[in-house]
Amino acid sequence: MDAAELRATHEQAEGSAPRVFRAPGRVNLVGEHTDYSGGFCMPAAIDFETKIAASPRADRTLKLRSIEFDETVEVDLGALPMDRQGHWSGYCIGTAWALREAGIELPAAALTITGDVPLGAGLSSSASLEVATATALLALAGRSMPGSEIARVCQSAENDYVGAPVGIMDQFVSANGKAGSALILDTRALTFDLAPIPSHLRLVIANSMVKHSLADGGAYATRRREVEEGTAALNAYRYDIGLLRDATLEDLEICEGKMSPEAFKRCRHVITDSQRVVDGLALLRAGDIVAFGKLLNDAHRSYRDDFEASCAECDILAEIGQAQPGCYGSRLTGGGFGGCVVSVVEADASEAFEAAIKAEYLARTGIAAQVYVCSTADGASELV
Repeated sequence: MDAAELRATHEQAEGSAPRVFRAPGRVNLVGEHTDYSGGFCMPAAIDFETKIAASPRADRTLKLRSIEFDETVEVDLGALPMDRQGHWSGYCIGTAWALREAGIELPAAALTITGDVPLGAGLSSSASLEVATATALLALAGRSMPGSEIARVCQSAENDYVGAPVGIMDQFVSANGKAGSALILDTRALTFDLAPIPSHLRLVIANSMVKHSLADGGAYATRRREVEEGTAALNAYRYDIGLLRDATLEDLEICEGKMSPEAFKRCRHVITDSQRVVDGLALLRAGDIVAFGKLLNDAHRSYRDDFEASCAECDILAEIGQAQPGCYGSRLTGGGFGGCVVSVVEADASEAFEAAIKAEYLARTGIAAQVYVCSTADGASELV
């Protein structure tokens, strides 16, 4: 649904002309599970997004209507429920709760929501929804926040309301993305630099159709605990290692016997993937896309072997992608345990690449992959 259709749909239902806001999904090129370790990551906002039409109400109700789910939820702003974590509306209600916790007095509002960010595919549909909600509610309240603060609020919504132990990367890039670039995000300082993504490249995202959930208390949370175990051992060895970002591979090897084998491997992945982000920035600025593609392939091996967050289907997608003409590199992206593989592909090869991925993946797994050919996009904004 485009913005004009969304405006008309909202106005017909609510009897008031809305303002319309958008926030993109994202794909992470390099740097997985580095964000909660204070390290570096390289996400890019993509041209799949959540759009929200918003208008004020006269009562104290927050009314949420999802076009895709064909469902409406109404809650009292004065007594926000804390039991919506398992429902799509929880991301919106959690964002309202987090804004209120940050001292924002929210007006009653009606939000009509639509979007095309694939669900459960590791492209941050939840962050897109949270950031779009925050942008809309702040505008109706007559308040503004820097993108980094919007990201903090939305991370709190997901951590403290929804119950998913995510870092801040997803929300940050949804709020601060830049078309034509990936962000080099320093997750400790919450500052970023820009890495150029040439216009002749496309980010092709292949969904394995293996679903994952970050709020299920499962493998994602286990990996995070293992990283924390390793970080604690490193901190005991050297007190100035407050976050894993402060440790070197040499530090890790010295402390190998002081942590479980699993924690050692998880930490090795995080340390090397954070360094790959720094190296990737230099390569992109130098225009060396071939070397950058090889770096992506190395990142997949690390995610698969050291972090053990891949799956057979995603490994197959990466293998197929890496073998295609016009593809520089392919790797699993997102929280892991399913989801998507991202490939950096020449634009004029992207159509053939998409066809080959679909055909070969279906032949090898019996699964029909969904494939999205993407460009980079700007972060959250109001559509006028």
